[in-house]
Order: sequence, then structure tokens, then C-alpha cells
Amino acid sequence: MKQIGVGLLGFGTVGAGVAEGLGRNRALLSDRLGVDVVVRRIADLDLTTDRGVALEPGVLTNDAEAVIADPAVDIVVELIGGCGAARRLMMAALEAGKSVVTANKKLLAEHGEEIFALAQKKNVDIYFGASVGGGIPIVRVLREGLVGNAVVRIHGILNGTCNYILTRMETEGLPFGTVLADAQRLGYAEADPALDIDGFDTAHKASILALLSYGFHVPMDAISVEGIRGLDGMDVQFARELGYRIKLLACVARADGEVEVLVSPTLVPLDHMLASVSGVFNAVMVRGDMTGDTLYYGRGAGREPTASTVIGDIADIARNLRTRQARHSRAVQITRSPPRLRPVAGMRNAFYLRLMVKDQPGSLGRFTSILGNHGVSIAAVMQKAGGGAVDGFVPVVALTDPAIEANLEQALDEIAAVGVVSERPVRLRLLQA
Repeated sequence: MKQIGVGLLGFGTVGAGVAEGLGRNRALLSDRLGVDVVVRRIADLDLTTDRGVALEPGVLTNDAEAVIADPAVDIVVELIGGCGAARRLMMAALEAGKSVVTANKKLLAEHGEEIFALAQKKNVDIYFGASVGGGIPIVRVLREGLVGNAVVRIHGILNGTCNYILTRMETEGLPFGTVLADAQRLGYAEADPALDIDGFDTAHKASILALLSYGFHVPMDAISVEGIRGLDGMDVQFARELGYRIKLLACVARADGEVEVLVSPTLVPLDHMLASVSGVFNAVMVRGDMTGDTLYYGRGAGREPTASTVIGDIADIARNLRTRQARHSRAVQITRSPPRLRPVAGMRNAFYLRLMVKDQPGSLGRFTSILGNHGVSIAAVMQKAGGGAVDGFVPVVALTDPAIEANLEQALDEIAAVGVVSERPVRLRLLQA
């Protein structure tokens, strides 16, 4: 039986999971693929730590270039992360005519244009299923399962750290800082959690989803990104009282010939399927013009779920090599006439507002009048007198009808300037039906 050699760059949590999974299920894969997939070489800077994976002598090395150059390696799997060495090595592998598998969402979001162009030039495959959603096959769904659909929109919970924090803030009434510290202690959050809690990890994934859905690269600096850092537990509680749950959502949509890409804490109705996604789990809802809504749910990170998706990509490339085909140019189709990316100021959304309003007659009417003058109408309002009062200001919560974002921001600037409120109002988006 023909053998396909795999070279791993990176032998951390996911790399060890890939090596272990390929070894454990080698016979199963050979039966299904008609080829024997073998780990030939693994490169990592750490050659001494026991990963719990048995390797043949000479497989593990600290020379990544040697792995790429090895003629017995047909598929290079990049699991280093970041955009430094990973970018250099991935480009070298493609230049050498090797097909590549990666889970590196940051690299693809920031340098995908040159990477995909080189893969197409060299007529080799690049697969990246684990870059979005870990063990959830959402990339495969968009590349293959829904290829006959025009994607109307995507809503995704794509960061387990943030979802864990938001879940515990709601269910246990704990403040953001306390839950973040617990997440770090349990290994759900990094020592420096900025990439997760400030929304940029989710934005990298949203960029990839937009590429797959609409065929053009969305620059990271063009994506409106808001994270959950410092989210007030008061807003989590008020959202629940109004029938919503706050989730950090990636929103990718096309309307009126323009594409919107947005990451923000969003109020999701309690009866919506995404509202039930708790803890470290991820979920992606895709609306196709033919399928309607479909939902994909599972573990968005972790050794075995992510390794499973990486192995699935290796298997696809192994099939292609067996039949001497490359599918990259058909799987990621770059449109010749990319749509316009709509700036956030021009987006139209409904909003949750929480204002600390002076506890005196007329204050409520004043802020609603300012909103109305800017074309923002109120759908519901709730005044929380009593326990939420601070220095003579009481929380007032309002839900708006859909409004242009720029108009709302102008209204909030004016409200903050006239002294009706003690601080700039909190503004969160509502999930659009």
C-alpha cells in the first residue's frame, strides 16, 4: 500500500494529539483512505518533555527546515502558532511543493492572501479546518457541504474562554475579574488573556469565515472588534431579566450587496439555540439561501477535538495525493469582484442601553428625546430604582429598535455631554433575527 509521510512542525498539545491519533488509528485510516499515513518527522524546540506519545528513534528533531526538506514527508502540518516562524516555514513548505495543514487562524487572517496565492501557484493543497472551531467542522461545511448556497449570514460563538466567563458570570453572579482569574487557574485562559477577552481571537476566525463565505480577504483593521473585558455583571443580570443572554459573537453577513464583519458582546434571546451554548463550548449558526439555518456545535479547542480536525485535513490531502489531484484552487475561490465591506458606522442594529440617570423628574424624558432627535426609537425601557442606585443616579435600561450605528453613537455622545447621566451609557448589540 502506498505510504503518505507526514511532518509535524510543533509538538505541543495539539501536535501530540495529532501524532497519537495517527498512530492509534493508523489501520483504520488506511482502510478508509487506501493509503498508509505515517508520521515521518516532528520538529520542536523541546526534545525532552514526555508528551505521552511513543515515537520511533530519529523522528523528533529541532530542525524544522529538515522536516520540510525530507523527501519522505509529503504533508507538512504547521502547529507552531503565531506569524513569525510559522509564516516562514509554511511558505517554505509551499515553495517546496509540499501540501500543508494548519490550525493557525492568526496567520491565515493576517497573511492568508499571500499564503493561498502561493499554494495555488504551486498547485498544492492547504487545509485549515482546525483554524475555526477546533473540533467543529465548520470550515469543511462552508468549503463543501454548503458550497451550493449563497451564505446569508453567520453567527458564531468562537472563543471558549469568553463563553466560559460569560456563563459563570450569569449563573453564579460573579464579577468578570473573579471568573477570569478562575479561568486562568484552570487553564482556560492564558496568563495574558488579551487575545481572547478583547475579541481578537474571534476576529481572526471571523475573517476566515468571511473569506470562505464571500471569497475575499477581510483586513483585520477593517473588522469592528469589541471584547468582554470589564463587562459589568449588572448588564449580565439586566439582560437576563429582559429575556436575553450575553454572548461574544462573530457576525458575518451580506446585505444589499455589502458584507458586514463584526465581533461584539451581543444579547441573544433565551429561546435562541445559541443562547444554550455554555461553558467552553463553541457553536456556529449558518444561514444559507437554500438550507435556511443550520447549527454546528462542539468543543472549540483542546488536544483531541482539534487534533481530530487536523487529522481529517491530513486524510483529505492523502486522498488527493493518492489520486494525484489538488483541490485548493476550487476549495477557496477568490471572487474577481469582491463586495464592499460595510463600515461599522453604517451598520443597522438594535441595541441594549444602560444609562446611569440622575434620579430627578424629567431625566428619563430628556434622554429619550435626544435619542429620538437622532432617529433612534425606544422599543422597551426598564427603570431599576433601589439597589442599583449610585450617588443619586439610577440605572435605566432601554432596548432600541434597529438604528444606524453612527446615529446612535452621536446620540450617546450628546447624552453624556448634557449631564443627564453619570457616565457614558453602556451600549450592547442585540442579535438580529
